[in-house]
Amino acid sequence: MPEMLYRKDADAVRDRLSRWWKDENIGRPAMVLVAKREKPLEDIPVMPKPEGWTTDSLADNLEYRLNILARTCNNSYYLGDAIPAAIPKIGTNALAQYLGCQAYAKSCTVWCEPYLEDYDGAEFNFNPDNYYWRFTRELIGKGLPLIKGKFMLQFPDLVEGLDILSAMRGPEQLNMDLLENPEAVKSAVEKITESYFIYYDKIYEMIKDESGGSYFWSWAPGRIAKLQCDFSIMISPAMFDEFMQPVLEKMTRRVDFCIYHLDGAVQHLDTLLKIDGIDMIQWEPGSLTERPMCPKWFPIYRKIIDGGKKVYLSTFKGLDNLRILKKEFKNDINRFMIKMPWLESPDEADEALDIVS
Repeated sequence: MPEMLYRKDADAVRDRLSRWWKDENIGRPAMVLVAKREKPLEDIPVMPKPEGWTTDSLADNLEYRLNILARTCNNSYYLGDAIPAAIPKIGTNALAQYLGCQAYAKSCTVWCEPYLEDYDGAEFNFNPDNYYWRFTRELIGKGLPLIKGKFMLQFPDLVEGLDILSAMRGPEQLNMDLLENPEAVKSAVEKITESYFIYYDKIYEMIKDESGGSYFWSWAPGRIAKLQCDFSIMISPAMFDEFMQPVLEKMTRRVDFCIYHLDGAVQHLDTLLKIDGIDMIQWEPGSLTERPMCPKWFPIYRKIIDGGKKVYLSTFKGLDNLRILKKEFKNDINRFMIKMPWLESPDEADEALDIVS
């Protein structure tokens, strides 16, 4: 495949990641390392921020969003197993916006306004004329020529299942629905899943590379997806098994590689470990003080590895923390994917690779 401006050895990286995803031993964990450049690689003028602009996830001002996209990788080195990529994002819960939610910016992110008053006659169909879908499609379509030969595009954060229904109904009402109208919830989630793959398939065909590989948090040699259910922090394991496990089983059969984003809801880990199609689990503690590298979480990582899955640690900081992780897990550290996005230099990336190799 053609080399990338921001990663000249991209083919070697993709070969190494292909082997890692397929459980071959590459002699270390997958290391997604990003370091600061002293000056941008390209001279791309920075457009002035539009008046009232609060977050770069807004589905607004296409010209400004394209300028952001083109500059995404400009100030970074991509090292280890990092493939450079930019996200044509419209916040989280993009699928909820495609299915009718109105988005609004708050606290530097994008939220969805619930609108679904009841399930009678509710539709969850693909709508080619939806504003947010048209914006995503145009952002990708016009963004691809800007980044061709330089870096990849990542899947936008579609989200699925109960999280989408929660965005459409509101979390309080959805909790009541689970008790009072469970069959309607199951039917709605099934329809949401079908719509998810209509959008997913269309985006995949736009962003896949020449080998058919795609990107979400990492490159993988095929169709990759990140699945989640942040709503599940509020429900019991029995409810998760009833309402969400069938969704995850079905969805993982339609992709090649799957990362599950586990945000605090550790009570559902046993169920997740039973789902064959989940390849890797990201533990996100939701704490500003006890980040993923905190030894407090090591028993969770051990359980994930012993359950036959890989572990993804994002926003990992500190070479000393990396040494502690290596000492604790020894050769099992090769079952980790570790993202260190704030390294000061390529030399620091080299040191990180030496620690774990």
